[in-house]
Formats: sequence, structure tokens, C-alpha cells
Amino acid sequence: MITGYGDGYIAVNTQRYTRPVIVTPNREVANWDIEDFAGLAPSHFEALLEFKPEIVLLGTGERQQFPRPELARIFTAAGVGYEAMDSKAACRTYNILMSEGREVVAAIIV
Repeated sequence: MITGYGDGYIAVNTQRYTRPVIVTPNREVANWDIEDFAGLAPSHFEALLEFKPEIVLLGTGERQQFPRPELARIFTAAGVGYEAMDSKAACRTYNILMSEGREVVAAIIV
């Protein structure tokens, strides 16, 4: 569960992270090998599919941003739902979907 978030960090089960992370209900928090939103590449999205999500929440940092269409198509082609939102909204939405038992992956850029 995401237990906190703020400028420059996210907390999962009270453990703080200051780098981009991947959060899932059933695995340990994973570092997401990306520096910032501008650096998103197909390999970053393909790595998220390895978690077998039903839906991916992309936390894009302080403000909502939308990735290039060719990146979003990676999820569409795999039949995976996808939403881009600011990172704080992604944290809140992750907790709701997780509590519903959904197979959700949150990829959060802090």
C-alpha cells in the first residue's frame, strides 16, 4: 500500500523512495530505470507488462503529462488498461484499485 507521498518521494508500507518506482500488490517495490518523464522509451513500458497488469497507472511527476502515442499503444496492443496522471493522483488511485483486488501496477516518477 502506498502510505505517503510528497515532493520528491513516495512511501510504500512506510518505506520512502526518492527515485522512480514500480509498485504492485504482490511484489516488492522495484526501481524503475528512468530519470524523468522526458526519458520514457518503449523499453520502460514493455518492462511494466512483465508484471501482468490489468491496468497500469503512470504517475508522471508533479503535473499530468501524456506520453507519445507510440508508447501508449504498447499497452493497447497487450490489452492492458492505462491511465496517465500526476504522481499524487496515481498514488491515491493505486490504493483504491489495489483494495478492490485489481491487478494494478503503478509506475511512479517522483
